Amino acid sequence: MLRVSLFDEMALCTDAEVERMLPLVPESRRSRAMEIGHLQGRFASLKSYLMLSSILKSDFSLDSFNIAVEEHGKPYLLDSPQIHFSISHCRSAIAVAVCDRPVGIDAESFRPVSDALLDKCMNADEKAAIISSGAREETFAAYWTRKEAVFKLLGTGITDNLHGILSTDAEIDTTINREKGYAVSVALFSREKQS
Repeated sequence: MLRVSLFDEMALCTDAEVERMLPLVPESRRSRAMEIGHLQGRFASLKSYLMLSSILKSDFSLDSFNIAVEEHGKPYLLDSPQIHFSISHCRSAIAVAVCDRPVGIDAESFRPVSDALLDKCMNADEKAAIISSGAREETFAAYWTRKEAVFKLLGTGITDNLHGILSTDAEIDTTINREKGYAVSVALFSREKQS
């Protein structure tokens, strides 16, 4: 079972909303959120936790949970290893995925893309597709979120395999929101690969 929650009403990212959410999260998340030096980061930390909590409660019957972090930074549920989650946020959106198998999610706002960035992050075919797309920023964001979702799925963090990461056996679903200017990708391994 895969559940994805997406929040993109970033006009609600205010100091008042951060204050409203603070008492709704555990002390450890409050402290972590308030250590972040900018409003958007504090808001995303609190909002993503509440989104995760809502999915875990409504779809996985989990009222409480503890989050731990693996060696490369991938978070997991300490007391419920059979439930996997991934969180991402960008300037335009916050995305949370929860699944009964490993999952990775990434959100990326559209932004200007230089040739140097393309050379660093994309292989020749991907670079050609982005340049010829007529929507360079949008297509780059779609490719980037696919790559980062797979890295999160694998739990490796971003490695030097940026050019070849999409050759894995992951199933990737990408959504583009042109109106709000972002892409979101979710990556899973097929059920057969999990067996």
